[in-house]
Amino acid sequence: MFLLHLALVRKLKLVGLILVGVGISVGMILFIIGFFKPKIAGVYIDSNPSSNIYIDGEQVGRTPYRNKRTPGEIVLRLIPESFENPLAPYDTKITLVQGVETVIKRDFGQLQDTSSGEIISFEKIDRSQTSLVIISIPDSAQVVIDGKDRAFTPHKTNFISPGEHKLTLTMDGYLEKNVEVKTHLGYKLTAIVQLAKAEPSSLTTPTPPPTGTEETKIQIEILSTPTGYLRVRKEPSTLADEVGKVEPGEKYNLLGEDEKSGWYKIEYEEGKEGWITNQYAKKVSAGTLSTTPTPSVKKPSPTPAKIVTPTPLN
Repeated sequence: MFLLHLALVRKLKLVGLILVGVGISVGMILFIIGFFKPKIAGVYIDSNPSSNIYIDGEQVGRTPYRNKRTPGEIVLRLIPESFENPLAPYDTKITLVQGVETVIKRDFGQLQDTSSGEIISFEKIDRSQTSLVIISIPDSAQVVIDGKDRAFTPHKTNFISPGEHKLTLTMDGYLEKNVEVKTHLGYKLTAIVQLAKAEPSSLTTPTPPPTGTEETKIQIEILSTPTGYLRVRKEPSTLADEVGKVEPGEKYNLLGEDEKSGWYKIEYEEGKEGWITNQYAKKVSAGTLSTTPTPSVKKPSPTPAKIVTPTPLN
């Protein structure tokens, strides 16, 4: 009986060793397959109007275009198909990341400055984080995230939830650009957005109304701030001297606006003027004022541009 029990124990040990050996072998096989499996990256290209696509000097098709390629840097050239006015081609270098689809979208103009577009890509980060980076061409554009969070480019935030988000970029002298993106947990989404310079032909100069007609008076309303107040500066810059403070909910007459930064000049006390950032302030109507208005240049209402949002490849 003892010998029978001993033989059974030996058999069980042998079976266990065999199973362990099989497991190790399967693991090694899977590792080898994964090691030698070709690494891929995705790319999606779209344009308006349609264009011919050249990657590393080779024509690969027309937009819209989606394909998988070897990760690494590519030289991309888009030549728009135009039967009327000649449009400016687009040349750039892009690094394709393994396991990620990079999206390139282009709206062609007659010049590079009057063209616009987006490059959207992902990068793996800590699995518990979601990150968003917004870069504009030119930089220092104002960006509004989901209609509430305001900042200036380049802008990076790790305090954003996974999901769909709307980015609105504006800058004096350029057309407004709306971009929709979708962030993912464990990834940093980078959006490089080029703004199109407003063409002179697209601007309208209204005829000044006769003397004595009424003009809407504009005021600046102070929005909520993290500190509970907003600093008033001597010049339109965070480096300028602080000359006063204003509080959320208060309204002040708009005296001017800095073209480069977008800061507002207000009369924060009687006889005292200063500048505040437009990140925590907005324009509001304050009735009418009998005066002769100065002619102004008005930007055309842009058409929101919706992009195809990239998704990490499985």
